Amino acid sequence: MSLTVLSVSYPLAKVSPATAGGAEQVLATIDKALVRAGHRSLVLAPYGSSCSGLLIPAKTPNSLLNDDAKQESRRIFKQLIERALPRYSVDVIHLHGLDFWEYLPDGDTPVVVSLHLPLEWYPQAAISDTPPNLTLVSVSQFQARNASAGCAIGAVIPNGVDLEEFYPTRRTGDYVLAMGRICPEKGLHLAIDAAAEARANLLLAGTVFEYPEHRAYFDSKIAPRLNHRARFIGPVGGKRKRCLLAGAKCLLLPSQVQETSSLLAMEALACGTPVIAWRSGALPEIVSDGRTGFLVSSVAEMADAIAQVDEINRADCRREAEQRFDSRNMVSKYVELYESVVERNRERELRAA
Repeated sequence: MSLTVLSVSYPLAKVSPATAGGAEQVLATIDKALVRAGHRSLVLAPYGSSCSGLLIPAKTPNSLLNDDAKQESRRIFKQLIERALPRYSVDVIHLHGLDFWEYLPDGDTPVVVSLHLPLEWYPQAAISDTPPNLTLVSVSQFQARNASAGCAIGAVIPNGVDLEEFYPTRRTGDYVLAMGRICPEKGLHLAIDAAAEARANLLLAGTVFEYPEHRAYFDSKIAPRLNHRARFIGPVGGKRKRCLLAGAKCLLLPSQVQETSSLLAMEALACGTPVIAWRSGALPEIVSDGRTGFLVSSVAEMADAIAQVDEINRADCRREAEQRFDSRNMVSKYVELYESVVERNRERELRAA
């Protein structure tokens, strides 16, 4: 079955190799695979995005990302979705944004929603009282197990990464790495503290989005901790990101929320790089404690793990990624889901006729 899939990003996040967000990376991976497989892939995302299929660019606010900017972006996305459906004869819509219910289109076109963030961040009504044409997808077993009784999870499809894009290098550098969105929930100031306690050089890479709370976090928690041993190098993507991951002694993930998944951890392991992460959320599903990294519960434990990270066999990290985190498995399951929801929609239409 040849499909036309409309993938919709979060309205305030560009889709590109340099984007920090895991949701945008999953969208880009699916888009690339759909095009390779001969399907028609449409991507609705802010101006400046890049994709393998046809980009439908949205001119959304890009300065201060406050509530007004969010509302305006949602209005624009809903309008563009409604225009795209008849123009391109869309078979299925795949939404990736935290605020997906704000721009759900009218009509019966099948809709798939990937729940990339903690379920408590979504209004209960949005993930329980769902229309028959909408299918919610959990991105990890942890997330599905912890869903409330009323949450209408329709499928569990764990995330995956492109193993051709992320792979080991022969040499490693003398630094530990922390990377991601620079915001309070990622807790990256704790990575700086752990590296300092371990007397290790640290590189911090990531984007400070212009949300007021993100900027305040960087100014108060990150900037004062930077010095000659802890350097902030800004956003990275593409080949530079792979080289940084592959060259690091380890990746530090001190997230302060129950992560639903971690593409970054998977990418690091694909590069043969051990991961030291908080023992919470879906991270224990990804990091094999003592084999592909360490699971810790405090800055002191993270510092101790940095000192022991040379004990981890980097070949085991790559092998684990090949066995468990290949994006081809993820894409195959999404395509099966697309075909399933399209077929169910046709059956509903026939019954109605």
